[in-house]
Amino acid sequence: MTALLIAVAFVSRLVADGWLPPGFPYVTFFPAVLLASVLFGVRYGTVAATACGLLSWYFFIGERYSFALGPGGAVALGFYIFVVGVDILIIHWMQTANAKLAVERENNRALAQTRELLFNELQHRVSNNLQVAAGLISLQKRQVSDRYARDALDEASRRLAVIGRISRQLYDAGGNARRMREFLEPLCRDVIEASGRTDIACDVQVDDDALLLPDAAIPMALIVAEALANAIEHGFADGKAGTVVVDMSRGEQGGMRIEVRDNGRGLPDGFDADKSDSLGLRIARMLAEQLQGRFEMLPGAGTTARLTLPG
Repeated sequence: MTALLIAVAFVSRLVADGWLPPGFPYVTFFPAVLLASVLFGVRYGTVAATACGLLSWYFFIGERYSFALGPGGAVALGFYIFVVGVDILIIHWMQTANAKLAVERENNRALAQTRELLFNELQHRVSNNLQVAAGLISLQKRQVSDRYARDALDEASRRLAVIGRISRQLYDAGGNARRMREFLEPLCRDVIEASGRTDIACDVQVDDDALLLPDAAIPMALIVAEALANAIEHGFADGKAGTVVVDMSRGEQGGMRIEVRDNGRGLPDGFDADKSDSLGLRIARMLAEQLQGRFEMLPGAGTTARLTLPG
């Protein structure tokens, strides 16, 4: 191929010889040198430069069909050597840099793939360990006779199970922001499934889907999970079927509001969330404070748990 490029360049120069003014001995040879260097590397580029230089010297510089060289021819030949040398050197540097860049890209791709696999494996292990811990607590409950202790172990087991089920949905290997709908819907399914109830429906309503970083999405999801679990446990404690609506919308001042509404039996008379000794409510309020927001329980047709976050 290098020889073919040289031959094409030489024939083209012969054909154009009658049309070109004096002083263009290398006009068709430069492309051949450049193409050989780019396509086949520095060695074949050097071969093409040497062959093209000799052909130009013999046929088109000074006395035709002779290697005799006058002062003007020497300058022209020196200019040719300088130009093709710089061109070949630049192309060689570019090819070397591209080769190193390709190697680095492949290494980065392999590292990214390994990192993602390790992250997924870690999340899988963490989730499984939480599920195992929840199961061990449930087994330990069988040996406890005190009713309050059994209830506390039930609550701890349920929370661990829920956290284990949703942990893989909340974390992202790259720390990227997540859309609320992406994990609110599976979160609701997981909480209802963990409760063992098959007669509870969950309707997720997201008017303006938002992006949240994991640092904010994780406590928010735990608050929603706690509110949903409380609605199932207390709002439908009599075994009655019902519906829970998880509604996310923008507040009046650009903040975010998430409500968990159920059509269950509602709050008891005189209920005060601030004075309640419920561990779930204390956890929800604590997580809301971490987000600089507010968590409250509102009476009505059923019960409404509202999380309000600033903009």
